[in-house]
Amino acid sequence: MSRTAEEIASQPDCWQQALDRLPEFAPLLPRPGERVAVVGCGTSWFMAQAYASLRESAGHGATDAFAASEAPLPGRDYDRVLALTRSGTTTEVLELLAAVRGRTATTAITADPATPVAGLADELVVLDFADEQSVVQTRFPTTQLLLLRAHLGEDVSGVFADGAKAIAEPLPDVLLDAEQISFLGRGWSYGVAREAALKVRETAAWWTESYPAMEYRHGPISIARPGRVVWSLGELPEGLAEQVAATGAHLEQGVLDPVAELVRIQRLGVALAARLGRDVDNPQHLTRSVVLS
Repeated sequence: MSRTAEEIASQPDCWQQALDRLPEFAPLLPRPGERVAVVGCGTSWFMAQAYASLRESAGHGATDAFAASEAPLPGRDYDRVLALTRSGTTTEVLELLAAVRGRTATTAITADPATPVAGLADELVVLDFADEQSVVQTRFPTTQLLLLRAHLGEDVSGVFADGAKAIAEPLPDVLLDAEQISFLGRGWSYGVAREAALKVRETAAWWTESYPAMEYRHGPISIARPGRVVWSLGELPEGLAEQVAATGAHLEQGVLDPVAELVRIQRLGVALAARLGRDVDNPQHLTRSVVLS
């Protein structure tokens, strides 16, 4: 079994450790009423999008998500910047934290406290128990997102049962044989859908796309056809299931919590990589962290 597969299977244990330590972490995370910018790169950017949507919809305050390289900071007034960075070494995140230092309160969530992010963020949430040896992120982002959901007051207990199903249940052949997959989400699950598409691209170099579910009819549905999959991480807009069926594409309607659906998708990426003989622990052209000279 690959390291990546082992890390995927360990996720429920990591989730529990994060929830057990929530009282310790809670004072370091954004407070209700704060205006917050959440930043990250790659997977962390997509988790930032999911969290920003959840935080605003829960009434905790205005929350924007940015790719760290594109964040309009400084220049906008935020009470706090929340930086998501597994490695603690990503150049764009470090440069942004340095730019707002002393002007805006900052919190970073990382897996490694012995990295430059510790010297730039005012507060540090360390999820070292969810760190990964693999290049591709799996358990760290889901643990991070589950912690943030619980901090918003959400009851996440049901995610554990869904996660166990996602790990144990076999993947259907229609997914393993798909030549192309489009992931759809609504609200906070759109960020998860973007991460789902990235995960399968990273692990298997597969053709994947992601869209807000309501936007899928505005052009992207044109590539749907037999042998391809449309995978919804949440409820579909009215009428879209029938429109997908008319194309001949397979509709995979996610019934688990979107985070648990993401676990299924992580497993799919590993399975597709194995079919191609790819080294899923060391995918080509990728590194654990992007550090620019």
